[in-house]
Amino acid sequence: MQPRISAAPAIKQAVVMAGGKGTRLHPYSALFPKPLMPLNDMPVLELLLRQMKCAGITDVILAVNHLSHLLEAFFRDGERLGLNIRYRLEDRPLGTAGALGAMMDDLDETFFVTNGDLLTTLSLKHMMAAHADAGADISIGVFEREVKIDFGLIEIDERSRMTAYREKPRSTHFVSMGVYALSREAVRRHLVPNEYLDMPNLISKVKACGGDVNCFHEDCVWLDIGRPDDFALAQQMFVSDRSLFLAS
Repeated sequence: MQPRISAAPAIKQAVVMAGGKGTRLHPYSALFPKPLMPLNDMPVLELLLRQMKCAGITDVILAVNHLSHLLEAFFRDGERLGLNIRYRLEDRPLGTAGALGAMMDDLDETFFVTNGDLLTTLSLKHMMAAHADAGADISIGVFEREVKIDFGLIEIDERSRMTAYREKPRSTHFVSMGVYALSREAVRRHLVPNEYLDMPNLISKVKACGGDVNCFHEDCVWLDIGRPDDFALAQQMFVSDRSLFLAS
């Protein structure tokens, strides 16, 4: 059952981590920051920002580093998209959460953090409602992904005797989609300005201090455009049915 959606969305602000170099997409990302990689006629980040606008988000902070001038030149102040966009330049890579340390005074009580290359049909409105209903300190958007091992998997005991032989096994796991809802006060104590910190470490710190971490899952599309195969699939899907992503 989908969570109830309130008349006024609870989260109006998002921080987008857009400073990565996108090394898995080289040589293309040597010329463009990964969030500007195009899906036909629209950069991935523009698609995400349009989804945020539809979900009621009005204020966006882009944490930028690699080729930041191109992102600023393209999106400017966000007026074209109906958003207020600001930029925070990292002098050096600070990880997927480190940039938050210097933003505390600019952040709302509750806010989203997303990767700049997030490509999904996940409903941010549903995630907002689920986060509020759970009363969580952090909510993580999760996706169920199948993992296949392309080899025969052999299990052995302490005497090196085979106990099982499974040919190319498959398993499913929940993985982080790169979208989070955070309580400012829950994370504040764990963040230091200009200090490197990845999001998994931040979440683990909050959890270790007794924080409530919720996971939000719904049936949706999610593609990791850092993987060339997924990026090619994303382009095909967007060209064939752009409303699939824009309608969300």
